[in-house]
Amino acid sequence: MKKEVVLSDKAPAAVGAYSQGIKGNGFVFVSGQLPIDPATKEFPSDDVAKQAEQSIKNVIAVLKAAGTDYDQVVKSVVYLSDMNDFGTVNEVYSKYFKTDCPARSCFQVAKLPKNAKVEVEVIALA
Repeated sequence: MKKEVVLSDKAPAAVGAYSQGIKGNGFVFVSGQLPIDPATKEFPSDDVAKQAEQSIKNVIAVLKAAGTDYDQVVKSVVYLSDMNDFGTVNEVYSKYFKTDCPARSCFQVAKLPKNAKVEVEVIALA
C-alpha cells in the first residue's frame, strides 16, 4: 500500500523535514503538534491548558484532512516540558477523549520546540 501525505491549512505547517500526517494501510499517523495557532503562527498563550487545547485542535485538523476524527484515535503521545502540568493537560485531554479512550503515553522532556509546554501526536484509524 502506498503512503499518502496529509496536509491541513487549519494546522500549522511543518517546521522541518516532516509531514503533518501520513495515511497508509488503514492508519493515520499525525506528527507531534505544537500549540501553534495556524492563523497567527504563535502560541495562543503561555498557559499550559490553552497550549494543550491548541495542540489537540491541530491534531484534529490533520485528522479531518485525512478523512477521520479524534474518536478514531487508537494511540496518543503527550510530551510535557513539566510533568507537574499533567493534571491540567489531562483535564483538557479528557474533554476530547471521554469513552473508549486511546492508549496513551505521557512524558516529560527536557525541552520542546519553540519552548512549548505541550506537544501531542496520535495514531488513528483511517
